[in-house]
Amino acid sequence: MKPFRLLLLTGMALALAAGSASADTLLKERAAKAKAATLPVAGVTMGEVEGQYGQPTERKDPVGRPPITRWIYPAFTVYFENDRVISAVLNKASELEEGPKPAPPQKPNR
Repeated sequence: MKPFRLLLLTGMALALAAGSASADTLLKERAAKAKAATLPVAGVTMGEVEGQYGQPTERKDPVGRPPITRWIYPAFTVYFENDRVISAVLNKASELEEGPKPAPPQKPNR
């Protein structure tokens, strides 16, 4: 009976490792696609973004000073400062997808 349990546990461990590897590959593939994707570039106006990509799925109200506005499209999100693009990023494929972890805070050099 013990050899069967060992074989079963080994199979389960391999299956979990394979699932983890495929998730890593997915994130790597999405990162490569982000580099190749034609996202709005910094400096483009809201009107130009809307003219090229159409109406966003959702528009978030401006926040802060200077006002930062977010337009959400099905595949990507565009961030504006006033009426100019400052960044555009691909959306997550699912809520379970995780990207790189933020760097820990650094102590200032004196």
